[in-house]
Amino acid sequence: MSHRAMRVAESIKNEVGLMLLHRLKDTRIPSERVSVIKVDVSGDLRHATIYVSVLGDDEQKQQALQGLRSAAGYVRSSLGKVLQLRSTPEVHFKLDHSLEEAANIYALLNRISQEQKESAAGDEPAG
Repeated sequence: MSHRAMRVAESIKNEVGLMLLHRLKDTRIPSERVSVIKVDVSGDLRHATIYVSVLGDDEQKQQALQGLRSAAGYVRSSLGKVLQLRSTPEVHFKLDHSLEEAANIYALLNRISQEQKESAAGDEPAG
């Protein structure tokens, strides 16, 4: 990704984060449960893929994603006012599962550590 595309992606990430907190009023998009994780912008700056993490069950995640996709026109319009580009990128929302995967890995590591401690305690001679 070019330096310019990275700057545009960072601007989009910040602006969409603010929109989630203050301007998007769709009840399917609970701002306290939706986070913008990263933004990928195409080299020609015509498309922006916005990866979001949604806390909740699968149904809540799908509802939030539907809400975001229905708000894509508003998001793009708002970005056009802020970004000052020749043409505003089309926005595409996708779920990001990296936070869930990290939490699962963390839980597995904790379980392994606990099992090792229990095993070591059982191997000590009584004395």
